[in-house]
Amino acid sequence: MTASTSAPVLLLLGRGVDPDSERGVDCPGDLPAPSDPGLVERARAAKAALGDRVFVLGHHYQRDEVIQFADVTGDSFKLAREAAARPDAEFIVFCGVHFMAESADILTSAAQKVVLPDLAAGCSMADMAVLEQVEQCWDLLSDLGIAESTVPVTYMNSSADIKGFVGRNGGVVCTSSNAKRALDWAFEQGEKVLFLPDQHLGRNTAVLEMGYSLDDCVLYDPHKPNGGLTDQQLRDAKMILWRGHCSVHGRFTHENVLAMREQVPGVNILVHPECRHDVVTAADYVGSTEYIIKTLDAAEPGSKWAVGTELNLVRRLAGQHPDKQVMFLEKTVCYCSTMNRIDLPHLVWALEELVAGRVPNQITVDPDTAHHARVALDQMLALP
Repeated sequence: MTASTSAPVLLLLGRGVDPDSERGVDCPGDLPAPSDPGLVERARAAKAALGDRVFVLGHHYQRDEVIQFADVTGDSFKLAREAAARPDAEFIVFCGVHFMAESADILTSAAQKVVLPDLAAGCSMADMAVLEQVEQCWDLLSDLGIAESTVPVTYMNSSADIKGFVGRNGGVVCTSSNAKRALDWAFEQGEKVLFLPDQHLGRNTAVLEMGYSLDDCVLYDPHKPNGGLTDQQLRDAKMILWRGHCSVHGRFTHENVLAMREQVPGVNILVHPECRHDVVTAADYVGSTEYIIKTLDAAEPGSKWAVGTELNLVRRLAGQHPDKQVMFLEKTVCYCSTMNRIDLPHLVWALEELVAGRVPNQITVDPDTAHHARVALDQMLALP
C-alpha cells in the first residue's frame, strides 16, 4: 500500500468498503442514534430502585451510553473478579459478551444471578473453538502419544466449555496480561502447549516474550483433516496454536503501521497482543487493554499515539486525553459488533425487568463444567 502525506482517511460504517479488510468483519449500516434522555432517566431510576441488589459491570469496549451506568469498568477477568467480590449483590448485570458472563457465573455464588442484557452479544473468537472440535484435536494428540506431554492453555476469551476442558486436562486459563506466566507454568508441566483459541496471543507471547521461534509454532485448523498438519509437525511443535483470532484486532495490518508512521511523524504505535505477529513486531508498545490505558495515562502531553484496539475504547481514551493526539490505527472504523449489541435500550429493559421481579437473560453454567472451569481459573490465580 502506498502511503500518502494526508491525514488517515476513515471509512464510516456502511459508507465505504476496504477490500483489504479481513473477511467476516464487515460492519454494514449505521450505528443506532444516541439514546434519548428518557432512556437515561429510566436507567437511573431502575438502578436506584434496585440499590445494592444490583451490580453493573461494563467492559472497556462498551458504548459510553452504557459505561456511564457501570459500577466498575475493566477487562473481562477483572470484571469477573469484581463480581465475585460482591457476594451481597443479588444481580450481576454484565455489559460485555457471553463468555464474560459465563466467567462471572462460575466465580460468583449460587445465590447470585448473572444477567446479559442481550443474548446475541457473543464473541467471534470464543466461537472459533467448539468443544467437540477441541476434543477431536485432543484425541489426535492422544493417538500420536503426545497428549500426556501437552498442557492445554486457554485464553480468558473462551467459552465455559473450553475452560472446563482445560481444567479437566490439567491446564490453565490466561489473560493477555499474564499469558507469559501461564505459558512458563505450562512448560514446567509438559513439553508442549495446545493454546486456545487465539493464535496471535499464543504466537506473540511464545516468540516475542519467551524466545521460541516461529518454527516452534504450528497452526491447527479444526476444519481440516489432522488440523492441516502432519503427524511429525505435531510431534515437533512446542506451541500448537488453534486457528482462532479476534475479528477486531485481526483487522490491523503491517501496512497500517507503515502508513501511520509516514502520515504522522513521531507517532507511537500502541497495539494489543491479539494483533497479528507482523503488526506487533512493527509496533512500539504492546500490551493488554489495561496496559494500553495505563500507557496513555502516563504519556507525555503533546505526544502522538495510534492505538490498535477496539474503537469504543480508543475514542474514550482520546476524550480523556485532550492534551495528547490519540488516533485509531486502522482506516476502516469498526466497533466490535457483538460488544456493541449491549446498548442503552437493552440495559434499561434488563434493569426494569429486575425491578419488576423478573430475571431476564440469566446466564448459567452447568455444575460439572463450572467445577472444571473453576479449576483452570484457580490455577491461573495461583500463578507466581
